[in-house]
Order: sequence, then C-alpha cells, then structure tokens
Amino acid sequence: MKKLTPAPNPQTNAWRTYHDARAGVWIDSFDGRWLVQTRDSVFPNFIKTLNQGLASSVYWKARDKSASTTPKYIFGRKVSDRFLVRENGATFSIDFSAGYSSGIFLDQRLNRRMVGNSVQQGQRFLNTFAYTGAFSVMAAKAGAETTTLDLSKNYLNWTWENFRANGLDPKDHFGCKGDTFEWLKKFAKQGRTFHGIVLDPPTFSRMGKKTFSTDRDYASLVKLAAAVTEPGGWILCCANTQGMNHRQFEAQIQQGIKSARRQVIGVKKLEMPPEFNEDDYLKSLRVDVG
Repeated sequence: MKKLTPAPNPQTNAWRTYHDARAGVWIDSFDGRWLVQTRDSVFPNFIKTLNQGLASSVYWKARDKSASTTPKYIFGRKVSDRFLVRENGATFSIDFSAGYSSGIFLDQRLNRRMVGNSVQQGQRFLNTFAYTGAFSVMAAKAGAETTTLDLSKNYLNWTWENFRANGLDPKDHFGCKGDTFEWLKKFAKQGRTFHGIVLDPPTFSRMGKKTFSTDRDYASLVKLAAAVTEPGGWILCCANTQGMNHRQFEAQIQQGIKSARRQVIGVKKLEMPPEFNEDDYLKSLRVDVG
C-alpha cells in the first residue's frame, strides 16, 4: 500500500494525496475532505485504515460509472454545501455534488501557477473550455484582463463565484458563453488579440453536427488560437489523452501554428504535479508565438 502524499506547500490544501494507477485507487484531498475514486465499483476498505483521522469527510465514486455521477457519502461529516479551498494562494469553490468534477482539476496545479507567473499587469488573457475559470482566476490575480469561454452558463457563474472569492470584480473581465471554435473565429474578425491563451479542450465533444477529437483535431484548434495571439505571446496547449505521445502532440501544435502563418519561437514541456508521476495522460506545452 502506498503512502499518502503531503500537501505540496503551505498555500495549498487541495491536492492528490494518494495515487495508485496500477491498483486503480486515487484520493483527492480538499481541505481535509477526501474524494476517493476507484477503477472498481467497490469501495476499498483499506481507505478507512489509511485515513487514521486525517480526513473529516470521505466520499467515493467509481470511474466506470457515468462521468456525471455524484460521489457517494462513506463516513465523516457530510458535505452539503460548496466550500472553499486554497491552491498556491488562490481560492476556489468546490462542490462534491457537481458530478463530473468538483470544481478544479488538481493535475493542472503547476500549469495554473505558470499562468499566474506568465501574465503581466494589463495584458489580455483568454481561457477557452474554461470550466470554472481557475486559469482565469490566476491570470486576473496577476493583473490581466481576462476573457473566459465556456458552453455552460452554470460554469461561467461558478467562474464569477471564484473571482469574488479572490476579491476580484467580475465586471472588470469578460465571459462568453458558447463554442470556443466560433468565438475564436469571431475574435479574429474583430481583430481582438491576446497575450496569453489557454487551450484545454475535452478529449471528445459534440456541438450540433460537429464533433471534436483531441487526437484528430487539435491542430485546427491551435490554428484558430494562433490567429488571435499577440506577436511574442504564448499559448498553453493541454491535452488529456493516451492516444498521442508528446512528440505527436507537439507535431499537431506545430502544424496548427504553421497553418495560421505564424512562427513558433519557443516550446517548453510542462510536467504534472509530482504526485501524478505514474501517469502520462496529460500533455502540456507552453508555446511562444512570433
């Protein structure tokens, strides 16, 4: 049985505390509230021994069920409302009843820190497929003017909740509901550009009669993003996929930027947080565009 991973720093109380991909058991700790995920459809009883009073609440969901399944209460104090956690000094709202994810993807922690360290006061930042806007929060805290895109009005509202939790006024920023591909085309027609862009699409999605697959269509997404990137700006390209290796992923990115008649002036591979070191599903590259 593996050991628990401690919190990565004093400014963070939400992280992957247990990661065993071979056994198919993962535990995310949200300020002492554990969310256990398993490959099997049976709760692993060793978690109760592993806990030893460390978690105030334990919830569980099996990954083989529907992605929207609400976690099941196991023991401890019941979590009935949203609550706040901290990550690298930022505050995020978590909801165990939300289904697919609880509010932030913990494997993106270092990428969110990179965004916060990369933007400068007054720069324009675009967060696509934004979910609850965690990347936007980091950019806004650093002084950027942010634009947040998502298909869901509920997630945009959650984004503004996260902004307010960090003392940020949503009125100083932009939110756009709808398809990222269509918005990128619209921004290009308007001549609207950004100093930093995050591309973190779902592995597969459907919008009307159109479909998007990360493994097949990432280059077309990068082409649209490159068209609205300031010269000298950057794109954080992420893909949650086992279907491509890092070399293939970078090739798609290079193809997309070349198709936009732009130039790659720098590429940096970004790693997942160390507690995820058994897996290689999340590919992340920061690409500087000329």
